[in-house]
Amino acid sequence: MLDRKISLSTKLLNWVVTVGSLLICILAMYTRFPGMTLMGISPNWLLIWLVAWSVNRPVVLSVMVGLALGMVQDGMTFVDMSAAPTHSLGLAIAGGITALLQKQKYMQEDFISIALIVFGMAVIVETMHAVQLTFVKARMDNIWILQQRIALSSAILSSLWSPAIYFPLSRWWRSLERKED
Repeated sequence: MLDRKISLSTKLLNWVVTVGSLLICILAMYTRFPGMTLMGISPNWLLIWLVAWSVNRPVVLSVMVGLALGMVQDGMTFVDMSAAPTHSLGLAIAGGITALLQKQKYMQEDFISIALIVFGMAVIVETMHAVQLTFVKARMDNIWILQQRIALSSAILSSLWSPAIYFPLSRWWRSLERKED
C-alpha cells in the first residue's frame, strides 16, 4: 500500500480549483458572448465540466456529481418544477457513461477524444430532456423537431469549447496525481 501524504494546503487548493472552475461554468451558462451561440443555443458548460471531471473518476461518483449538477441547473432554470423535466437524469447518464469509457484505454489524443465524448454526451443529455418533455407535453412532433436542432447545436458548440475547460483542469489534476506518488 502506497503511503500517500498530501499536504493540507494542497488538498485545500485542489478543492478551491475544482469548485472555482465549477462556479465559473455555472456563471458561464448565462453569459452570451458574440460568436458563442449557434441558432440561439450556447455551449453546455456544466456538461463540459462534468466530462472533464468524470474522465478519470469512478462511475458511482460521476453519476452522483451528474445528479447534483442537474439539480443546480434545474434550480437555475425552472419556474414550475411540477411540469418541467429535469436535467439531472441526462447529466447523471452522461457522467456515468463518461466514467465507463476509460478514455486512456481507447483514445490517446486528448483534444479529439474529449471533443468526441462531449459531443456524444451533449446529444444524450438533450435527447433525455426531449424524452422527458414527450411525457409531459402533448405535441410530440414539435418537441422532436426542436430536439434535433438543439442537440446538434449544443453538441457542436460544447465539443468546440471543451478544450477551454478540459486542458487547464486536466493539467491541474495530473499535477496533483504526480505529487501523490
